Amino acid sequence: MELFDYLPIAIMVVLGIGFAVVSLFVSRLVSPSKPTPEKLAPYESGIVPEVEPVERFPVKFYLVAMLFVIFDIEIIFLFAWATRFTELGWVGVGAIAVFVALAIETLIYVWKRGALDWNPPRRERYVPDTEEAA
Repeated sequence: MELFDYLPIAIMVVLGIGFAVVSLFVSRLVSPSKPTPEKLAPYESGIVPEVEPVERFPVKFYLVAMLFVIFDIEIIFLFAWATRFTELGWVGVGAIAVFVALAIETLIYVWKRGALDWNPPRRERYVPDTEEAA
């Protein structure tokens, strides 16, 4: 292949970047710019907040979101393996068995560490013993 064969790809990349830049410029140019307090206030589910929240989202929320993404990507790997199941043979089965075992071990570890608990006061280790409280 010669460098000339990549010309259509280079043209598409330049057109894509050009379209993005022109779109941003035109939207900045024609958009109305009259900020009001209502427009500058955060919008959340259509309800005007009466008081500011006491705290931000807990870290557990983001932890669960990251775990979801990680396990979702692992499912994508399983799907890719399933599409080539017959071509990979027993070596593929062994490799995916190790992969699934590690994924399950990770899920058990995360579960035991309490990353999936959303209500810490009800956890067994946080409930005071009646003998110690007396």
